[in-house]
Amino acid sequence: SPLTTLACSSGPGAAAVARELLLAALEDLSQEQLKRFRHKLRDAPANQRSIPWGRLEHADAVDLAEHLTHFYGPEPALDVARKTLKRADVRDVAARLKEQRLQRLGRSSSALLSVSEYKKRYREHVLREHAKVKERNARSVKISKRFTKLLIAPESAAAEQVLGLAEAAERERARRSDTHTFNRLFRRDREGQRPLTVVLQGPAGIGKTMAAKKILYDWAAGKLYQGQVDFAFFLPCGELLERPGARSLADLILDQCPDRGAPMQLILGQPQRLLFILDGADELSLLDPREARPCTDPFEATSGERVLGGLLNKALLPSARLLVTRRAAAPRRLQGCLCSPQCAEVCGFSDKDKKKYFYKFFQDEWRAERAYRFVKENETLFALCFVPFVCWIVCTVLRQQLELCQDLSRTSKTTTSVYLFYIASELNSALTVNGPQVREQLLKLCRLAREGVLGRRAQFVEKDLERLQLRGSKVQRLFLIEKELPGVLETEVTYQFMDQSFQEFFAALSYLLEEEESPRAAADGVGTLLRGDPQLRRHLVLTRRFLFGLLSAERMGDIERHFGCAVSERVKQEALQWVQGQGCPPAALEETLGLQDVEEPEEEEGEELSYPLELLYCLYETQEDTFVRQALSGFRELVLERVRFSRMDIAVLSYCVRCCPTGQALRLVSCSLAAAQEKKKKSLVKRLQGSLGGSSSSRTTMKQLPASPLCPLFEAMTDQQCGLSSLTLSHCKLSDAVCRDLSEALRAAPALTELGLRHSRLSEAALRLLSEGLAWPQCQVQTLRLQVPGLQGAFQYLVGMLQQSPALTTLDLSGCQLPDSMVTYLCAVLQHPGCKLQTLSLASMELNEGCMQELRAVKTAKPDLVIIHPALDSHSAPPTGFSSAL
Repeated sequence: SPLTTLACSSGPGAAAVARELLLAALEDLSQEQLKRFRHKLRDAPANQRSIPWGRLEHADAVDLAEHLTHFYGPEPALDVARKTLKRADVRDVAARLKEQRLQRLGRSSSALLSVSEYKKRYREHVLREHAKVKERNARSVKISKRFTKLLIAPESAAAEQVLGLAEAAERERARRSDTHTFNRLFRRDREGQRPLTVVLQGPAGIGKTMAAKKILYDWAAGKLYQGQVDFAFFLPCGELLERPGARSLADLILDQCPDRGAPMQLILGQPQRLLFILDGADELSLLDPREARPCTDPFEATSGERVLGGLLNKALLPSARLLVTRRAAAPRRLQGCLCSPQCAEVCGFSDKDKKKYFYKFFQDEWRAERAYRFVKENETLFALCFVPFVCWIVCTVLRQQLELCQDLSRTSKTTTSVYLFYIASELNSALTVNGPQVREQLLKLCRLAREGVLGRRAQFVEKDLERLQLRGSKVQRLFLIEKELPGVLETEVTYQFMDQSFQEFFAALSYLLEEEESPRAAADGVGTLLRGDPQLRRHLVLTRRFLFGLLSAERMGDIERHFGCAVSERVKQEALQWVQGQGCPPAALEETLGLQDVEEPEEEEGEELSYPLELLYCLYETQEDTFVRQALSGFRELVLERVRFSRMDIAVLSYCVRCCPTGQALRLVSCSLAAAQEKKKKSLVKRLQGSLGGSSSSRTTMKQLPASPLCPLFEAMTDQQCGLSSLTLSHCKLSDAVCRDLSEALRAAPALTELGLRHSRLSEAALRLLSEGLAWPQCQVQTLRLQVPGLQGAFQYLVGMLQQSPALTTLDLSGCQLPDSMVTYLCAVLQHPGCKLQTLSLASMELNEGCMQELRAVKTAKPDLVIIHPALDSHSAPPTGFSSAL
């Protein structure tokens, strides 16, 4: 039967026979026939790929046989050779080749396979190749056993729930990455249109690549996109961009097939039934503008940039489906390449799935429970474990400590400390046996990492390792992964760090291990890292975070203890000076850091930056209060605009606020502050808004609201070391829970003297809560700036607070619109003996003549009270130092 023939004609023996037949046929040709064969081979039919002419032009029979076999595969090469011989008018040799093939191998396997049959073979190949995944330490584990479901949220939902995800909210909006969720990625929208490009985005290490590989594996297992996708291909962008030489999309596909006899023309003939998974598309945002012209022909051999760019912007196979993974902070240039993408946010592990991951990792209930219990008690470390890669490192370190019966509390709470402890644990025995040699190897590995990070290289060749004498070293075996990439003539061997984040960590470590007097330290010092990316939004972000984490006194002590290297304070002082300079005016910044010769990067149009927040992440990694306080002394005001806060963002901001120096100001503008869990409580909010009489039952209900996402920030404000003097929340939606927690903080914040709530939405119940906090005897707030729309009736609580507030001297209501009755009430309170207000701004407020007369009467009764309104003759300009603007 054909299937029997196919089985007999496959395997190593058949390949050897095919090579023998091919070489014998070509050696039968005369020099003229061989020349004609080479020319016809160059002009391959449309359904075939052609070997580059540079390899054919001077090839003899042996060379041609080798090229054909390598390029098409042994048996498909026979079909190509036979057809080319016929076109070269050497029909007798072609007929003899066909006859000998039938005698020794049977019918052509490629001729027997239809697309549907090859699809089955390809699925089986994918299941075999991707059944196991290599962990960062090169251990192979089954993907079905190690993969733990992640939270994946639609982009629209992510904007609403990025603060304080409760388990209920996670189930409601962010879906766990099971088969049903993966199938929904390409679901139709409300208009019935099915997206052709889906983007999975999230920070480094969050599990995007693992999710993408699980999607490929589940498709091959028949669980995903049934009846919709015939072939799915995984394209690692970073690896393909670094691979030398020209390749077509068809070449990239064949590299993933079980053989090179795939019916490529037929496969590509139905692009609407193809899925391409482009992993790590961030690298494409750094493309040379000269490579911007995308490829449109799947058989055109060209650069990886043009092929991947053509897929992204739909110039190449426009009806094919794309699943793209990228970091959440990818530049808008990449966004502009995508064609109508549907985005989803990979949010990492839920608390429930963190526990599942621990049990899957340890596969021992006692150890898993002990490790998980320890991490859960360390609040910051437990929070970090929402990132799967951090979770893996934590589990790896804890497993080592449990096996050695060590104290688990040695594991610290920042990402930097976890990475450092992991590396020290891996090198511990080697350092004990041969310390000087291993330390030298470690320094060279760090140099390799730094060269790659600064040069945007993730893959290295054997020459790189030989130059640094790392070939075969202990550190190579521990931290570098050897990969074999299919080349045109021979397999190419490359090396890369076990994870990109490890390369960035080692690059940061290099600055501390390098001797201060070395020429490299002077020419390529830490200033290159700090000033190489002024806006903190590109490829040096994670390296810089690690650098600051290593600069803490505790981490520097760990480096000296683990690696026996003396660490200079010079790097720490440079980093401190750099951060302080970020708060200086541009001229002062240039003078401080010597930036006159540094070119500023071009601003990408429309790109939203979270530059100050990234600075705070760097400071958070140090966990050194004194250093953070010194660093922030260069900033008069911290301004965060249009930030979609995650729980980790809030933790970072809270820590830095706790350490901020006296006189610091914080302004949050248009930030996402709405907790998702409150979306289900509309009826509760309405009841609260309806009970403005301040009944005990409504207050009790308000106290029962869950803690707001900003609760850690407000708690930090109450720390006795916190010097925050001004807080402004502008154009933010402030939930009742947020206002309740802010009200509690107003009662205890030791330094807060100014509060601004401008153009922020809040309920009447929330305004009542804030008024209660401002009236508290210990409240230090002296200046309140308030503009909230649609709450005229609720101002009675705010106005009533004026006669009780112990410290409030300035009230700015510019832009508010108050009913006449509220203005009358305000005037009465202003004349109350307990009211200590000294300045009242009513700018841009429309008032009738009756209200104006009442204000004039107040002015007569209290001549020292400054009232700012255009229609009042008593004051034409605000006093020095007062501004009604934010």
